[in-house]
Amino acid sequence: MSARKQQLLSRHRRHKRLALLIALVLLAALAVFVAWWLLPALLAVGWIAHEAWFADHLFYSPRDDYQYRFPPDTAQQDVSLLDGRVTLSAPLADGATLILELELHSTVLGSCFDPQVLLGDDRQDFERGLRGRRYLNLSGQAAALGRGELSISGRFCRLPSTARLYALENSDYAKRRVMILAPHADDAELAAFALYSRTAEVVIVTVTQGEIEAGTYRRLGLDGVAAARLKGRLRTWDSLAVPLWGGVPQSRCVQLGYYCLQLPAMLAEPTRAFASRESGEADVRSARRHNPLLLPADADGLPSGQNLRADLVALLEHFRPQVIVAPHPELDAHADHVATTQALLLALQNSSWKAEVALLYANHLHDNDRWPMGAAGCGIALPPALVSLPADALWSPCLSAEVQLDKAMALAMQHDLQERLPFKKRLRRTIQQLLAGRRWPASGENEFFRKAVRRHELFWVRRLDD
Repeated sequence: MSARKQQLLSRHRRHKRLALLIALVLLAALAVFVAWWLLPALLAVGWIAHEAWFADHLFYSPRDDYQYRFPPDTAQQDVSLLDGRVTLSAPLADGATLILELELHSTVLGSCFDPQVLLGDDRQDFERGLRGRRYLNLSGQAAALGRGELSISGRFCRLPSTARLYALENSDYAKRRVMILAPHADDAELAAFALYSRTAEVVIVTVTQGEIEAGTYRRLGLDGVAAARLKGRLRTWDSLAVPLWGGVPQSRCVQLGYYCLQLPAMLAEPTRAFASRESGEADVRSARRHNPLLLPADADGLPSGQNLRADLVALLEHFRPQVIVAPHPELDAHADHVATTQALLLALQNSSWKAEVALLYANHLHDNDRWPMGAAGCGIALPPALVSLPADALWSPCLSAEVQLDKAMALAMQHDLQERLPFKKRLRRTIQQLLAGRRWPASGENEFFRKAVRRHELFWVRRLDD
């Protein structure tokens, strides 16, 4: 977890504790001066209300505007949203990625149910109680939009009469040489399964073993060290084997074997070795035995920042990717994700091979743990951006129903996404399903089966050769 997200979470918990204290004082007063039985009854009602409507980790006001800028040459036009249709004011510009900027206001019921915008056969959800600027993803609906047949309506929210449409044109990056950087096993599948499964020349590089938080494996009678080592071996296997489901052979998969949550420290002190926090291991070669090529760190196995940078330089010069897929350093909140992209940028400075484009993804946000909001299979609206971001273009390819199913099955193969939810979270989901109308997919219990298996994949496009 990044320092910023830790700060937001601490503030959120502090405010929640204060609200709970005030509520308890009021309830105690009711019990003393009105009737004692009100206290347990209201506590039960309050807890159910919390689980249904206040348990989301939303670290900003839903009345805040999202703040996005696009490159200055981005085609844009005003559109009308009257009569339940999106009506263009000019011919639709070329560009497969279509983003609609508009003001959304939730209705009274939109404070209890997730506000939804229905776009043709798609649906995109937003924060309860919202009142501000949001960005819908219309990618894949250009034909209906161009004919004036794209329907739009709001459920638990009100739409404005006009909006702003952006059309972003990109080449099909799946037709180029692509390198995907995954901080952990499953990051490549979460962000880019559809992309890599149709890319002829792709390599997937997983940076860490993913060995920490291995408590589940202690049920096998293992101590903490042995459990972490087993989890590291399993997730290393995942990083090499699961991509085959998407057509990527083991010879195009590389596992670097560094240790979870140590990447930021490695970059801060590049000459120092940082062993695993939980497995006790300090030699990355144990995870590299199936790699298709030798790398600089294979000489001594030290988990150091200079070895990580040298490994990435060697991979760039060996595979010569034109496109690199990596975590978004400003949007993705996970410390290992930020450090992975920082290490990539350092490697690019030292490499004789210069890639052209970075496609950036966000699997973990700082301030909204539910994004993408809504149900599996729906489109991906843009995530909250409450501070100014670089004016990147966007690329949002569409996934067929068949590809979405394959992506769900790829996630189901990942050991870290197979764990059963604890009873408290299963109960919370039941309450939210009954009272807030939320739904979860049958493909898996982990929240990523809802968040990642979608109508779109979404990438921020940043030039590397400028």
